[in-house]
Amino acid sequence: MPSHPAVVLDLSANGVGIIHALARRGIEVYAFDTSGPYSKGKSRLASCAVCPSPLTQQKALLSFLKGVARKFEKKPVLYAGADDYVVFISTYREELSEYYLFLYPDHSMIVDLLDKKKTYDLAMKYCIPTAKTFFVENDDQLDEAISELEFPCILKPVYGHEFRKHINKKAIKIQDANQLREVFPLYSKYGELIIQELIPGDNQSFYKVATFFDDDMNLLALFTLQKNHQFPVEFGTGAHIVSKRIPELVELGVPLLKELKLKGVNMIEYKKDPRDGQYKLIEINPRFWLTHSLTGPSGVDFAYTYYLYLTGKNPAPQLEQIDGVQWIYLVRYFLTFLEKRRNDEMTWRDFLKGFKGKKVFALLALDDPMPFIRSTSSHLWNAWKRKRKE
Repeated sequence: MPSHPAVVLDLSANGVGIIHALARRGIEVYAFDTSGPYSKGKSRLASCAVCPSPLTQQKALLSFLKGVARKFEKKPVLYAGADDYVVFISTYREELSEYYLFLYPDHSMIVDLLDKKKTYDLAMKYCIPTAKTFFVENDDQLDEAISELEFPCILKPVYGHEFRKHINKKAIKIQDANQLREVFPLYSKYGELIIQELIPGDNQSFYKVATFFDDDMNLLALFTLQKNHQFPVEFGTGAHIVSKRIPELVELGVPLLKELKLKGVNMIEYKKDPRDGQYKLIEINPRFWLTHSLTGPSGVDFAYTYYLYLTGKNPAPQLEQIDGVQWIYLVRYFLTFLEKRRNDEMTWRDFLKGFKGKKVFALLALDDPMPFIRSTSSHLWNAWKRKRKE
């Protein structure tokens, strides 16, 4: 009898990590993303194709996914690697659940977690330390925020996944009040913004706690990690990560996620503030995160455990991890090194040291070379274009 296939929405490094975790266990994988950079360099470990946009073609995407599912004898397990797809699946969960297997928290919670204002409200409600934050809707509120701010500070979108469709930045560093007054109206036309204090500390101050709770809020998988490097250096995503159990973060994060009833796969990111030693909330993501492909080599395979649970295999909880395994997004690690080397923050010896010990690469794979080639060429091309503008 055929097993359940898997359908992955996302062909970035996040989605490719899911493909690799499942296909290498013999699971039939189908992967889709919108047309654009991911239409090139498709994974050879999955059947890949272009799909309608979850932002602008929701009804077409719904029809498309129904058509895909009808081809199989058993319901596919549905995975999402990006916020746009998570919101889409959650919005149409009733219809999609007739065709697919997936597990998400309540839709209202997903919407709240993607809204920086609502996430801040949750932090206040549960007394979670966070950066000092200002919500600005007019000039008077901007002046008030400036009077209380310490510079430099950061400007962030309330809805990051929508903002990055226009401006590909997680945050903008602001040096002084004059710059803030100048750029605030320029960026605000792309979406609502918040102003936040800049928590000091380098890339290694960032930590994540990830959980997988089942329908009854039983913990089936647990993982913690520490960043070593990110790209871009100041406000970026993982470039070099290490598996590391941080008991105090487990004590902070797991009860919170359980209290919020965040069933399915979720991740909290914290930054440790050197001024007071507190772990301060950065964000909560109700989905698979970029560096989840580190979990399998570290003994806690989130993607496969999710598959086993949803297909009725009753997987045993995976709550112990192997520490010291490194996850390397090679081209981003190299570009980060170049930037840090220019600032005398990293040497060639430091860079090469990052390859010692047990490691897993985000995309580099002999059995699936094209995603790595695609991503590397794209990153290097964009870096060259930026350098030319300088």
